[in-house]
Amino acid sequence: MPELRTPRLLLRHWQETDLPAFAAMNADPEVRRWFPGTQTRDESDATARHLERHFASHGFGFWAVEVNDGAAFVGFVGLQHVNFEAPFAPAVEIGWRLARAYWGKGYASEAARAALAYAFGPLGLREIVSFAVAGNNASRRVMERIGMRRDVDGDFEHPLLEVGHPYRRHVLYRVRREMVQA
Repeated sequence: MPELRTPRLLLRHWQETDLPAFAAMNADPEVRRWFPGTQTRDESDATARHLERHFASHGFGFWAVEVNDGAAFVGFVGLQHVNFEAPFAPAVEIGWRLARAYWGKGYASEAARAALAYAFGPLGLREIVSFAVAGNNASRRVMERIGMRRDVDGDFEHPLLEVGHPYRRHVLYRVRREMVQA
C-alpha cells in the first residue's frame, strides 16, 4: 500500500497507535453529527479493522492522515468501494473524517486531492463518487473544492438507514478523470 504525501500531510497505513485517537474522534458527537450516533471504543476498533481489510483486499482504502512535523493522527481520507446497493454502484467513493481540532485548516481537501490523483493515476479509475447527508454542508464544500459536481438526479435514500431516519436523504457528487486533468 503506497503512502501519499502532500505539502502538509502524510496519508499512510494505519498503526495500532492510531486507535485511541480514532476512538476519541468517533466518540465526539460533533464529528459524528451526520451519522446515526457516536461509536464506543470497540465499535471504533472494528471500523479500523474494516478499513484495513479493504486495503488488504483492494490495495487502496481510507488512509490514516498525519500532519507533517505535527499530529501523528488527525483522521482518515481515502477511497473505498461503495458497500451497499445503489443506482450508482458499483463505484468507488472518496471520503474523509477528521478530528474536530483539525477542521477548517484545509486538510480534508488537501488529502482528498492526493487521493483523487492516486485514483485517476496509478489506479486508473475513470470516476469517483462521494455522498453525504443533504444538510452536511461542510462535506459538500470539500466535494466542491476538489472538483466534484453534484448529480441532482443521483440523490438517494441511504439503504443502510431505516425509512424515516432524518439522515436517510443523501446528495451524490461525482468527478471524472477528465474533469480534474483538463
